[in-house]
Amino acid sequence: MVANGLANERSLYLRQHADNPVNWLPWGEEAFALARERDVPLLVSIGYAACHWCHVMEQESFSDPEVAALMNDHFVCVKVDREERPDVDEYYMDAVQALRGQGGWPLNACCTPDGKPFFAGTYFPPEPRGGIPSWREVLTAIAEAWQNQRTELEDLANRLHAAICAAATVSLAPRQPTEGLAETVEQALAKAFDVEYGGFGEGAKFPQAPALLFLSQRAEEGSVRAGSLLDRTLEAIARGGIRDQIGGGFHRYTVDRSWRIPHFEKMLYDNALLLRLFSRRYLATANPTFKEAAADTVRFLTSELAAPDGLFSASLDADSPGGEGAYYLWRAAELRELLGPLYGSAAAWLGVREEGNCAAPNGPPPGTNVLYLAGPQPAEADEIKDRLRTARSQRPRPARDEKAVVAWNGLAVAGLAEAAVALASEEVLDLAQRAAEALLAAPRTEAGLLPRAGFDQGFSGEGFLEDHAYLLDGLVALFEVSCEERFLEAAADLADRLLFAFYDPAAKTFFTAADREGRIPARTALEDSALPAAGPTAAIALHRLYQLTGESRYASPAEALCERSAGLVERYPLAFATAALAHAFRQAQPRPLACRLPRPAPAAS
Repeated sequence: MVANGLANERSLYLRQHADNPVNWLPWGEEAFALARERDVPLLVSIGYAACHWCHVMEQESFSDPEVAALMNDHFVCVKVDREERPDVDEYYMDAVQALRGQGGWPLNACCTPDGKPFFAGTYFPPEPRGGIPSWREVLTAIAEAWQNQRTELEDLANRLHAAICAAATVSLAPRQPTEGLAETVEQALAKAFDVEYGGFGEGAKFPQAPALLFLSQRAEEGSVRAGSLLDRTLEAIARGGIRDQIGGGFHRYTVDRSWRIPHFEKMLYDNALLLRLFSRRYLATANPTFKEAAADTVRFLTSELAAPDGLFSASLDADSPGGEGAYYLWRAAELRELLGPLYGSAAAWLGVREEGNCAAPNGPPPGTNVLYLAGPQPAEADEIKDRLRTARSQRPRPARDEKAVVAWNGLAVAGLAEAAVALASEEVLDLAQRAAEALLAAPRTEAGLLPRAGFDQGFSGEGFLEDHAYLLDGLVALFEVSCEERFLEAAADLADRLLFAFYDPAAKTFFTAADREGRIPARTALEDSALPAAGPTAAIALHRLYQLTGESRYASPAEALCERSAGLVERYPLAFATAALAHAFRQAQPRPLACRLPRPAPAAS
């Protein structure tokens, strides 16, 4: 029996489980070999460092010696950081969605020794609750089934694996998109739009940046409706509790429909994408709220996520020593003591209630307040924010995941480049350039590819399509802003590597991973998640590169992706908004290149 094997892992999330009595192993051949040797199932548990419910299950179950004994006796237990291995996460997320109809984290899957899942779920409580079995009950039932119904479990695993593999590479027959494809997508977004609060749907609210980026392009092309939907949503996000009104930046999502009560982790990718959206829309509308949100997001990135090498860390945790969201929450009495005579105007401005304003299922503790913009800004706004910022800085801070994910830093390069234009700031452009330079200087793999992530001990892992596509998009944006040839040259080199490793000329599509023969099936990268789909992102960047260089080798794959995805966009417009954006961008008139950030004149000699 092996002991817990996570202590020397680079991932903060894995190290958070290094002291568990569970004999965790990292994902790799050692775990598969041990499962075959012991002839027991694999238990694959996936999460990420900033995840609140991952912490809850770790404290309730994985730290319990009796539960750990059950896991160790009947399984080989594997811990995976989804941010290090998005391919592993996608595979098991497909399984849990197929079996349960929905997914989330922590993700827990029970598998045959070769990794094929036959059971998958998310969070399980320590005792039965609300119709959900306890984790002990799940473990016991699966251990018994492995002994008594193994053939049925293996058959289910084989069928589920085959279905996931088939779905991972699905694409419709290539055809030219219909003339009104962009209008069809816009209509679908308008139909799903929450007229009262902005955004899409009527439950928990995520920014859904891919859909908003599509609307941004449509608005740029002259669609009044797209601009209205976009502005209503960005206004709501900027005024809501999803935005940290004191420290800047955005939380991942809200548990309510009105954008007020967040789930408190802050992710680099959300902030990079929203920075881009607010910057673009400020340039289009001159709305000062959008400029302020963009400037606050830059301040958040530099003060909270920036690393000395110019890159940005992955996330801030949802939890702090006082509990989930404790760093961000306020009680009325505390604010009254801090603000004195300013309390009344501050409370009206920031939505503070004596009884608290967090009455929502799964929300923060009663009596606490999430700050959001509820009323007119008082004249003393800056003083109020300064006092609250100073007081909050004395609280225990949320943990930061120092991991620098290459893909997310590529998004930050693009967001900062466009923010430099919106804010007319050389300093912001320098941030984008430093991040790009650090990524380009990272050691390549033996195949000449980008690594996946940087840690204190250096970079590791092989990058995926999203790492290359998002950085390519960022380099093109950086060149369009700065007109520095080195970024165009770097983009061309990266594009060639991307096409060689991730584009299949026979299938005329992009795959998420360079290794398409491994244990985890490589997927066609067409469908959006919280992030824009990597395949269409690559197509957009390649098309922009073609416009800048005239090199047809960049245009053909972009055209092929548009043809491959046209049917999917028409049938499932909300899930393929970035593919729709690729279609819209292909049909848009190319803009003449102009360095969009004025350079200061050289000093006279």
